[in-house]
Amino acid sequence: MASMQFDQHISQEFNDELEQVKTRMLEMGGSVLQQLQDSVRALEHADSSLADKVLEEEAEIDKMEMEIDEACTLLIARRQPAASDLRMVMAVSKAVCDLERIGDEAHRVAKMAINLSEEGTAPRGYVEIRHIANSVCAMLNKSLDAFARYDVDAALDTLAEDRQVDMDYKSALRELVTYMMEDPRSITRVMNIMWTLRALERAGDHSKNICEQVVYLVKGKDIRHGNLDEAQA
Repeated sequence: MASMQFDQHISQEFNDELEQVKTRMLEMGGSVLQQLQDSVRALEHADSSLADKVLEEEAEIDKMEMEIDEACTLLIARRQPAASDLRMVMAVSKAVCDLERIGDEAHRVAKMAINLSEEGTAPRGYVEIRHIANSVCAMLNKSLDAFARYDVDAALDTLAEDRQVDMDYKSALRELVTYMMEDPRSITRVMNIMWTLRALERAGDHSKNICEQVVYLVKGKDIRHGNLDEAQA
């Protein structure tokens, strides 16, 4: 869906304010995506300095969340939006919350990168991390693009991808548990890999949530506890 018609306003300023909060949310999304990619790169290359950079960026992500939330609150208080305008403000507010949570998961991956660099290279798990991280980063990128273009079809396609991420995550855990049973000396290092995979899987869940907000924004349907068939109807 290339465009979406919002309520027509006498005030151009209101239109500009709606567009601004959406733009700021997408900018925050770009920063969070970079943060997540950097955290995985730091882990793969045992790059403690890059991991430290990711940790330092958390404060900026938190600041962006608070600023956008405040802008949304002011929009509701001053403009009293209705219909699609209110859905826009609410969808942005909820998406920003999910983006902040993804930033938290990137923070966790960065901390694991530091731990693993100190303990030595884990014998297993890096391939799984790279695979799941690529899938999750692609999901986040697609969810932001779907929001920017009000593209329900793209959002639904991305929602479906989360199922594959969940399957890959469970498969990786089974392999790592088996490896730990075979070599108990690897338990500490492999546990860090497992926590990293868990953080990435959660980041995928939050990316999925953003896609659900796209459906809510465009169609007015809340599918958070429903299924994809409801959104496609």
